[in-house]
Amino acid sequence: MNYIELLTELTKRLDEEGIPYQFVKTTSLRIQGVEIDHSNEVFLEIQWDVFEKAYSLFPPSTLSEINKNQVNASFQVQYEGYTIFIECFFNTTIRTNPYRVELKKDGISFWCISLYQYLYYRNSDVEIELIHAFLNKQQQIVTNQNEEAWNQHNYEALLNRHGDPAVVAEKIKQNPNWRLYPFNKYFDNLSGKKVIHLMGSNGIKGVALSLLGAQVTIVDFSKENQAYAKEIASAAEVPLEYVVSDILSIPIEEHRGQYDYVLMELGVLHYFIDLFPLVKIVSSLLRPNGKFILHEFHPVSTKLITSSGKKHKVTGNYFDPAISKREVAFSKHMPQEKREDTEEVLQRKWTLGELITTVGQSEMLIEVLEEEPNHKIHDIGLPKTFTLVARKI
Repeated sequence: MNYIELLTELTKRLDEEGIPYQFVKTTSLRIQGVEIDHSNEVFLEIQWDVFEKAYSLFPPSTLSEINKNQVNASFQVQYEGYTIFIECFFNTTIRTNPYRVELKKDGISFWCISLYQYLYYRNSDVEIELIHAFLNKQQQIVTNQNEEAWNQHNYEALLNRHGDPAVVAEKIKQNPNWRLYPFNKYFDNLSGKKVIHLMGSNGIKGVALSLLGAQVTIVDFSKENQAYAKEIASAAEVPLEYVVSDILSIPIEEHRGQYDYVLMELGVLHYFIDLFPLVKIVSSLLRPNGKFILHEFHPVSTKLITSSGKKHKVTGNYFDPAISKREVAFSKHMPQEKREDTEEVLQRKWTLGELITTVGQSEMLIEVLEEEPNHKIHDIGLPKTFTLVARKI
């Protein structure tokens, strides 16, 4: 019996008896594809109030005695050459664990703890670097698909949405500071300051920063975004350096410690399935006392609430760590026939807790987390965006 066959047998047995369970520790990581040493150990957590029932599912000759204290109870099963460690935690509901996910492998559904729990709630039994290595490989898949999507028809969509670059440039010149609202208040005097705008897209924010006196570099993997941004900068008669690259592949030694500000804004975090490498790069780019300014959509509006006019419904799971597929953002500005042949993008939506934890463990000090409402009157009371400001220590 191989490892997956054993897990399948355990899963079927527990499901038949109606016992809530979740595979944990290295077992959960192996199910999710993390490359770890293939031991003959299985780690399983079950609902505490059916613990005795679970104990009775196995032949007595295979069982250890139950170890119990005020917090938890556990026993071991020796089965087909495997050691199964089964545990419960008293007064804890399995099904409400926010990181409990259902995964399918070889046509079988398994409930297990998402690898993200081990990143944000550290466990000495799990090697964190193995998780980061796994996510790095997955990030390449995500980035390649997203890059392909953002290099199809994007220039045309920008023209449809914003208009001719020369016209856009004139509008920016009338009030460049307004283009940076509401996070403009977190910039000091920009004259001569070096700003790098990660995933700077169409260059509208970058040109506004340049008009205010900053030396601006944009990093984005869309050549079509670059073309549009360069045309705006040329029409506005300001310099703009544009690096076509995904963020995790920029030559960091050429940029290390060069910038007074790192800016990211609106709809960018969800392209990263591991925030730790991203935040490490952000910190590396900043000079001492430099600022990271992140303006993003609030996860309450992106993960939890669905809005239609004046109606708001709780339709999502705020804690869901899944990677999802969506239409690329600019597709709504495309004709229907071109929308149909545009690649979808892959996204991982983050909670505020995950973001704050990641930045808080970096070489940056969080100074501000401002949650901002929508300007629409019927959205009063709902956070729509937020701005995080962190300073390089």
